[in-house]
Amino acid sequence: MIASLTCLAMAVYFEARSESLEGQLAVANTIINRVQSDKFPSTSCEVTKQARYIGDHPIRNKCHFSYWCDALSIAMLASIRLFDVTDGAVFYHRDDVQPYWSAGLDVTRKIGRHIFYSN
Repeated sequence: MIASLTCLAMAVYFEARSESLEGQLAVANTIINRVQSDKFPSTSCEVTKQARYIGDHPIRNKCHFSYWCDALSIAMLASIRLFDVTDGAVFYHRDDVQPYWSAGLDVTRKIGRHIFYSN
């Protein structure tokens, strides 16, 4: 049950975070409607991860929910260490907060609204 809720929450967040509450509910309802249909998989995790795959890797633009392909593409780039856009950061936070733990750390990059640090 927790895994299904987590998959549903991730899909709503990544697909509709900038939408109104009604828009977010609509995405959640669509996923739940698919789970309840006999034409789609029976869990929200299976529904949100539907895609055409080559091996274990979904094919970009062939995912039922685009965030799944996008997130995995980014994760794969990061995992093969071709690009570390953080210059070795092990901490980060948004620029509108000042966490106590950031004092004494070295800023490696500021990207968008996030500040990245190494120690």
